[in-house]
Amino acid sequence: MTRRVVVVGADAAGMSAASQALRRAGRDALEVVAFERGHHVSYSACGIPYWVSGEVDGPEALIARNAAQHRANGIDLRLRTEVTEIDLDAHKLTVAPLDGGAGYRMGFDDLVLATGAVPIRPDLPGVDAPGVYGVQTLDDGAALLAGLAERPHRAVVVGGGYIGIEMAEAMVRRGLDVTLVDQSPEPMTTLDPDMGALVREAMVRMGITVRTGTPVSGFETGADGRVNAVITEGGRLPADIVVLGLGVRPSTELARAAGLPLGAAGGVLTDRRMRVSGYDGMWAGGDCVEVFNRVSQRRMHVALGTHANKHGRVIGTNLGGGYATFPGVVGTAVTKVCDLEIGRTGLRETEARAAGFEPVSVRIESTTRAGYFPGAAPITVKMIAERGTGRLLGVQLVGREGAAKRVDVCALAVWNEMTVEELTGGDLGYAPPFSPVWDPVLVAARKAAAAV
Repeated sequence: MTRRVVVVGADAAGMSAASQALRRAGRDALEVVAFERGHHVSYSACGIPYWVSGEVDGPEALIARNAAQHRANGIDLRLRTEVTEIDLDAHKLTVAPLDGGAGYRMGFDDLVLATGAVPIRPDLPGVDAPGVYGVQTLDDGAALLAGLAERPHRAVVVGGGYIGIEMAEAMVRRGLDVTLVDQSPEPMTTLDPDMGALVREAMVRMGITVRTGTPVSGFETGADGRVNAVITEGGRLPADIVVLGLGVRPSTELARAAGLPLGAAGGVLTDRRMRVSGYDGMWAGGDCVEVFNRVSQRRMHVALGTHANKHGRVIGTNLGGGYATFPGVVGTAVTKVCDLEIGRTGLRETEARAAGFEPVSVRIESTTRAGYFPGAAPITVKMIAERGTGRLLGVQLVGREGAAKRVDVCALAVWNEMTVEELTGGDLGYAPPFSPVWDPVLVAARKAAAAV
């Protein structure tokens, strides 16, 4: 008997789950229906800032697989169609076409929730005025590019996290005068403040005006109704265009209304197989769920395409009759603003203390290549270890070309609960064009080993 799998949300997690399930079980065993309220599927939201900046073409270049390709692979994909209600008792969904047509109900044997995340929009006066943009979907990117086509001169980016600094870079590359405003003492609150300060100082040297410790209280509009300034507690910031870079939150209104379990960050709670906790036949993955942090031993919300694709693969494998689990995260992320690279993994100092560790932190300055080799650039590495045991808890890196991806070896060390002493003996690649004879990661590990 053919089982019907319904997927709600057709981006990374949802379509990975759908494709993997069909691949394993075959079309005779599974009927897969996917609903997507937007116009596009399987695209890289992480690439939108670089499309806006002009560094990459779009939007087609950001689409990994289009609707026609998914349908050719056997998925009944329905675009511009929103699921408005889940009836858990009847195993049915209420569905509403967004471009006209009658609503209907559809039954399911298994349901995959992959509803993603939505940009945080502050409840402030003027936030919905023309000229104020969020950046989460391809449609958002197209709208922002249309605004940039009107040749604005002054951009204000609200928020100094990953999205904020990436959009600040995009505005710089577009030739605008850019101001970034953030209520935190330093940008990049996923870093410790001393490392965030390095990011702020580098952005200032790039010509970006950075206003930290400055909450936004509203958005001023002109006679034409368009935004013309951002109002902050520190004064008025003139703006022809405003980009919100305040991060995202899980899109879980549908799950909440159905009574599914949510965590402290608002994400759906699942077990290791990505089944919704306490509900057989219910699965969830991607930016709408919370994941287990292997270091802090706590759940957290992490909106990254890497995890979403892994979640989808795990769900699809299980739906297709196999067995797979998602083992958790250690909080690894990289980004850049112009030629400054930023990487982090594991816990910050405050997170380590909150998780019950007694952290010891060290910081070193080095270069990305041998100091005598052309192109050698500065890099700062901060390493956090547990006092007594020397267990590596976290690493943060800020530097020029060649800095950020050094975080990967650190992430593997954190994942495997290595000590900083063990890391000092790591057999890392060396040649003058790529590293000093003592890689900056190893130099930091040596200093941390001496401190614990």
